[in-house]
Amino acid sequence: MADLARGSKEESDWWTGDEWVYLRPGLPERLLRDLRRGKMRIQADLDLHGLRVDEARLAVAEFLAEARRHRWTCVRVVHGKGHGSPGQVPVLKHLVGHWLQRHREVLAFIQACPTEGGSGALRVLLGDLRR
Repeated sequence: MADLARGSKEESDWWTGDEWVYLRPGLPERLLRDLRRGKMRIQADLDLHGLRVDEARLAVAEFLAEARRHRWTCVRVVHGKGHGSPGQVPVLKHLVGHWLQRHREVLAFIQACPTEGGSGALRVLLGDLRR
């Protein structure tokens, strides 16, 4: 986690086998701890179940734009576990993390706790670094 907090290019995002962990370079590690522990209330959800890749990418972009308008700071993106995909491969799970990192308002994200979707969802911390 210390390497993650330092924010080198390789350590800024981690795919730890089954789990995404991301912290924007330069931000304190405590943000990930707080996010993991549920200290931030989820203000909105996006469920990507049943969407094709192109539809899901657009839905994520639109959801983040809506989050910016509403000034939400913590949201959940449900990408699913891949049980309904051909070969039960979690296609969206592997893509959603990459998409989120490309949006400047995404400060961090981590796998949701089991009661919130577990490995089929991400808790996402949003903010504006320009303030």
